[in-house]
Amino acid sequence: MAERPVWIPAYIGVGSNLHDPAAQVARACEALADLPQTRLMALSPSYSNPPMGPQDQPDYVNAVAGLLTRLPARTLLLELQKLEAALGRMRKAGDRWGPRVIDLDLLMHGFSREATTELTLPHPGISERNFVLFPLCDIAPMLVVPGQGTVARLAAAADHSGLIALSPTG
Repeated sequence: MAERPVWIPAYIGVGSNLHDPAAQVARACEALADLPQTRLMALSPSYSNPPMGPQDQPDYVNAVAGLLTRLPARTLLLELQKLEAALGRMRKAGDRWGPRVIDLDLLMHGFSREATTELTLPHPGISERNFVLFPLCDIAPMLVVPGQGTVARLAAAADHSGLIALSPTG
């Protein structure tokens, strides 16, 4: 009898600051539901926040999606990158902190811990980026970030300045 793949919880950070960012985030969240072997289970409200990098760009809109997936972490990452491209993101060298039509970050994949050039899990910015932490807390406050504690505890200690709650994404 063949082994059936296990459903693994995964959390995706979704952000945009170009071409109607709220609509871009909503469109990306809808598209996450169509990923292979994946189900969209939760969607945070969206938040507006100033850019993390250069300040001469529009504010971002961010949200977090909770998924159940049978895809391994690296495969899910590749699917997210394909989805970004389909939604109009063109990756260029040196655009790490620049404006973008869509950004999909794999924040967590189960309790995986990994650090390679392609993927770091959990995402190193979870506890440092209020625009990730607060939406994640909206949908998974008791989630344990390996090596850091619960999302609720991290959010309680985080600065929320510059973050503005918007209407629900979904």
